[in-house]
Parts: sequence; structure tokens; C-alpha cells
Amino acid sequence: MKLHEPRSMLLATILIASLSAPSLAEEKDTVVPAQELKAKTDYCKTCHGLSGQGFRGSFPMPRLAGQQPEYVKNQLQAFIERRRTNPVMFNVSHVLTPAMLTALSGYFKDLNPKPLGGAPRDSLAVGKKIYEEGVPAAEVPPCASCHGPDAKGADAFPRLAGQLHDYMIRKLTNWDKERGQDKANPDNSAIMQPIAHNLTEAQIKAVAAYLSTLE
Repeated sequence: MKLHEPRSMLLATILIASLSAPSLAEEKDTVVPAQELKAKTDYCKTCHGLSGQGFRGSFPMPRLAGQQPEYVKNQLQAFIERRRTNPVMFNVSHVLTPAMLTALSGYFKDLNPKPLGGAPRDSLAVGKKIYEEGVPAAEVPPCASCHGPDAKGADAFPRLAGQLHDYMIRKLTNWDKERGQDKANPDNSAIMQPIAHNLTEAQIKAVAAYLSTLE
């Protein structure tokens, strides 16, 4: 028996090592080095603002600060799979690893700069009413029922508080042209399609203006 003990110990060592190797590889695949994450977030901020607060130019860039991680990850995946249309984001997203998707999604959640503002204020009361009560005549439910009373979202439902009003107007008025481009594999935000379709232009502008003022 003693002659076999060294062999048994060797086999046991090999077995332990083989079982440990996948877990170490898996851990490596799910952890993004801080330097790599910083490089990527710095790149994101060239369009989305130094604190992820959004950027207003000829083409408004959305606020990412405070956004729900699950929503960010879902939308990046939609860009990767061409289920959501945006030529710039196609190029940005397709190089992201699963680990980087998770890291980026979590990073922006913790940022909380003041909203950029700038929306017309003459329809804020109308926008607030739509957000809290919906538009029953148009079969539009209260926005707050999914996005929360404070408009900060939860899980797959995005934060709308502080989002740029002109960005929201663009998205809601062009929903069918950007979202749900793969009918067999719809984006998880497909629930918004009939809502965006049933809102009038004036209603969209009102609710977008109201949401842009929230912190």
C-alpha cells in the first residue's frame, strides 16, 4: 500500500488542480482591471459627458449617470446584436466583452450629477400629470407604474429622471425606426412601442420636459 501512496497523492493533486483551473479562468473572465475600465469609461465620457450627465449638441447624447445597470447592459447587448439601431454604438459595443458590459453598467449607476436642464417650462404640469396618471383615452398607462414615482427606474426599467429632454423626444418619436429591429428577438423595451406610438408630439414634449427637471 505504501508503494501506491505517492501515486495516489499525485493523482489527488492533479485532480484538485484540474478542478480549480476553470474557476480561476472564470474569475479572470469576469473581472475587469481598473485601468481597463477607466480607459473605457473615459472614452464613453467623450460623448456622454464628464460625469455621464449627457451632452447637448447638434445630436443630444443621453445621460448615463444613475442609470439602472440591468438596463444599460440590455441596451448594449441590443446594439451588439443589431436589435437597436445606432451606427456609432454599433462600433462601440461590438468590441465589449461580457465582463466589460457588466463593469460599465455598474460604473455609471453610482454617478449622480445635476441634470443639464434647458427644457421649456411651460408644459411641466402637463408632463407631470402624464407621468403620474398616464393618458387613459389613448391607452397610455402612468409612466410611474414602471419607472417609479421618482423616475429612477428599477432593474430593466430605465431611469428617466434628469434625462435630456431633446434626447427623450428623439427616442419616443422615432421608436420604431431604432428599437425592435429583430422581430424574432425583440428588445426588452418593446413594451414601450405602443406607448410611444399613442402619445402625441405635444404630450411627448411635455413629459420629456418634466422628466428632465428631476434629480
